Amino acid sequence: MTDILYIEDNDQNFYLVSFILKAKGYEVIRARDGREGIDLAGTLAPRLILLDIQLPVMDGYATARELRKNPDLATIPVVALTSYAMPGDREKALAAGCTGYIEKPINPKTFSEQIERYLVPDRPEAP
Repeated sequence: MTDILYIEDNDQNFYLVSFILKAKGYEVIRARDGREGIDLAGTLAPRLILLDIQLPVMDGYATARELRKNPDLATIPVVALTSYAMPGDREKALAAGCTGYIEKPINPKTFSEQIERYLVPDRPEAP
């Protein structure tokens, strides 16, 4: 099972987050836009989805709403990881179906702890 699906179009943001999480032993798979993220989430069933809001093809709000429509993905935490930090942005992300909200730039020292609060435990493999 994939640990984390990160839906992010910016290479620098992906590499920083991926570097931090891989150093903690997590597998991180990337999708570059909302549509690809939805498709990969359905295939991979990750333990956590990190979601940028400013994405090509379909923004993070629309992506979160689509993810929540799929009953197989309904229990997977979706955390908005975004530079959208104006009043109301957190509420908008949560209303779209996100479980949590983390502002960029991230703090590399505390980021993995923030993420671990949202990770669902590994599900046992089917026999």
